[in-house]
Amino acid sequence: MSDNDIRGLYQGGFHEEAFNQIVNSYSERLYYHIRRFIHNHTDADDVLQEIFIKIWTALPTFRWEAQLFTWIYRIATNATLNYLRKEKFKSIISFQDFTKKMEERIDEDAYFNGEELERELHKAMQRLPEKQRMVFALRYFEQMKYEDIAQITDTSVGALKTSYHIAYKKISEELKQIFG
Repeated sequence: MSDNDIRGLYQGGFHEEAFNQIVNSYSERLYYHIRRFIHNHTDADDVLQEIFIKIWTALPTFRWEAQLFTWIYRIATNATLNYLRKEKFKSIISFQDFTKKMEERIDEDAYFNGEELERELHKAMQRLPEKQRMVFALRYFEQMKYEDIAQITDTSVGALKTSYHIAYKKISEELKQIFG
C-alpha cells in the first residue's frame, strides 16, 4: 500500500487500519535499517517496537504535506541513535571500548549471513563518526536520494554528499587494506 493510500485511510478516520498498513509497509525495511547499526536481533526488534509506539503516538500530529516515508525514517534514525548513545554511555561506565563492542556483536551475530567482505564492511562502518555512518547506510544500503536523507537528518544536500564521499573513501581504504 502506498503512502498516499495510508494517508487516505488515516484522514478518512481509519486510524488503526492506517497504522497497521504503516507497520506492514515499513517493518522489514526499518528492522534492517536499525540492524545495520545495532547488530543484535533482540535489541533491533526492541528498538523497532519502540519506533512503532512513537509513530502511533505522533501520528495525530503528523502534517500530511510532509512525506510519510521521511518522517518515519527520521523517527527510526533518532531512536536508533538514542539507543546507540545509551549503549555507548554504558560502555564508558564499564570501561569498554564501544566500537570494539559493536564490532564483536557483528562477529557473534548468529543471524548475520553475509560473506567476510560484508562483515568487514559493517565493521568499517562502526569506525565512522555517527553522522557519516548514518549517511553512508541510508545512501549505500537504502539507496535513498540525498534530498530524502536531508529531510531525515536535517542536513543540507551538499553536506550529505561530502559526508558520504568521506565515509565511502574511509571504508574503501580499510577494505583495500584487508582484502588487497
